[in-house]
Amino acid sequence: MSTKYAKYAKYDALKSQVGGHPGILNSQDGSLIIKPCLAPELAFYQQIAADPTLQRLRPFAPKFFGTLQLQGQIKSTDGATEPISVVPVAAVEQEKESIVLENISVAFTKPAIIDIKLGTVLAEETASEEKRVRMEKTARETTSWETGVRLTGFQVYNHDTDAFDTADKKYGKSIKPADLPDGTARFFPVAAVAEDGKVTGQGLPAPLLLRVLDGLLLRLRVIESTLSSIELRMVGGSLLIVYESDVPALEKALETYVEPTGQDEYAEDDEGDDDGDDDGANEEDSKPIPKPFEIKVIDFAHTHVTPGQGPDQRMLKGLKTTISLLEGRRAQVAAL
Repeated sequence: MSTKYAKYAKYDALKSQVGGHPGILNSQDGSLIIKPCLAPELAFYQQIAADPTLQRLRPFAPKFFGTLQLQGQIKSTDGATEPISVVPVAAVEQEKESIVLENISVAFTKPAIIDIKLGTVLAEETASEEKRVRMEKTARETTSWETGVRLTGFQVYNHDTDAFDTADKKYGKSIKPADLPDGTARFFPVAAVAEDGKVTGQGLPAPLLLRVLDGLLLRLRVIESTLSSIELRMVGGSLLIVYESDVPALEKALETYVEPTGQDEYAEDDEGDDDGDDDGANEEDSKPIPKPFEIKVIDFAHTHVTPGQGPDQRMLKGLKTTISLLEGRRAQVAAL
């Protein structure tokens, strides 16, 4: 087995998963996730890589490395394969092919993570009538119908317990639109700082939290502008938002962080991925660059390019709501 793929030979359940279906795995080194998928999601990831229409979306979707075949191979998008030894996990439905994606949270020491489902409609028009009726009922009974968002789940770091406090999908389904600002505040809490400099409670001190919120808002507006220029329909897609909760790690990441332009970022990553057969590459070079925060658009099982139909206003409504919620939280924190 090539040493280049040796570290991907075993997988564990993804501990940082806050939303979506169960069965997502994590490579042993933490850099990759392996997600069981249906054919449409695989097709859309391949389309992102090849279709100029979707070029602007590339920096805001997880990097796609190929598929995991049932016989235990990673198959890259150009068809090349490297044999690996796969340890099966019962939670994965073995009859489904899996896609191999970057693990967004690996660049963080203590990642706070939230999954926000976008859109007012939760079932495709091609779904059965029974499913469309059922999912419309779900949308109407939750925050999705009115606002275009639902908080699918999140984890927030607690400095007192050195652990993550979580909210699952039951919380997101139980709240009303008027409760969304409170839910946003729960994901972006303000930590206290004692006289000796010790950070207590959940989240970040206000000055650092403001910098994170400013950066997230800038990125969200770029994502909104990008998706407003692409003719597609997205059902069941989400925003994955991550920010660093370890104060020293965040301060260090902010020192060197420069907001990238989407295409420049993608071009640099493309250059870095072409490592040929250099199995002896320096492990230090492969370590992820620490980030203060990150946002990706995820879950493309029901996403399709729709030429001539304009952008997806139902999904964009959710993006606008998310921006409004973060703007509101920023104003609250700034007033402290």
